[in-house]
Amino acid sequence: MTDQEPAVRLNHRAKGVTEVVLNRPDKRNAFDDVIIQQLIKALEQVEADNNTHVVILRSEGKHFSAGADLGWMRRMADNSRQENLDDSRQLARLMNVLNHLSKPVIGLVQGAAFGGAVGLAACCDIVLATEKASFCLSEVKLGLIPAVISPYVVRAIGERQARRYFISAEVFTARQAEHFGLVHEVCEDESAMERRCDELLLQLALNGPEAMKAAKDLVFAVSHKVIGQDVIDDTAQRIADIRVGEEGQEGLNAFLNKRRANWIPESN
Repeated sequence: MTDQEPAVRLNHRAKGVTEVVLNRPDKRNAFDDVIIQQLIKALEQVEADNNTHVVILRSEGKHFSAGADLGWMRRMADNSRQENLDDSRQLARLMNVLNHLSKPVIGLVQGAAFGGAVGLAACCDIVLATEKASFCLSEVKLGLIPAVISPYVVRAIGERQARRYFISAEVFTARQAEHFGLVHEVCEDESAMERRCDELLLQLALNGPEAMKAAKDLVFAVSHKVIGQDVIDDTAQRIADIRVGEEGQEGLNAFLNKRRANWIPESN
């Protein structure tokens, strides 16, 4: 990366698809407070873009991200508790914004995904990784803890694995990450991962954009909830609302009349 190139950039990969790209390959895509702000801004930009229906989170270079930048950690060590609290809240905000982005997010992981980068992966809806990708919750090696990423990582890999890897800081493989639930599919190499991503994009293009948003919100609405009358009533209202909505009406009409729905690109 040159001085003129941004550390976080947006690429328009295809119609309706925007990439959020970490662009510090010389620093193994480690992030600091400035890059966290840039990531938040980029994600808020794609959230507000009505022409973006799917988001890809990826990195340039050999590694997805080494986690926190060493220079940033040195600065934080010299700062007051309040300054550290304010700083940590920004990382927490990044994770929350990514996790709750209304559009599907595909994460592409190559090389190392350490520390906070595991949190980024955990906040994506679909994660692909290369065979040689590696993961580590390395914070305890520095006398720290993976605090603000923990809600998302624990939900992704489960309490049992979190108890081990939060404490041990062991490196685990892409295959282990797939077994834990952090990664959905492992690909042979970066080329294979890109091809699989393209296949997923074709699959997602068949789906109603508003329906995908509503489906993602549905998961949050029912996850870890007791299946009581409140949940039953809420889910009934959600399907009723979407059936009578414009996109639901179009989708049902297209299906019954054996034609393409109007959101499907001609190329599909």
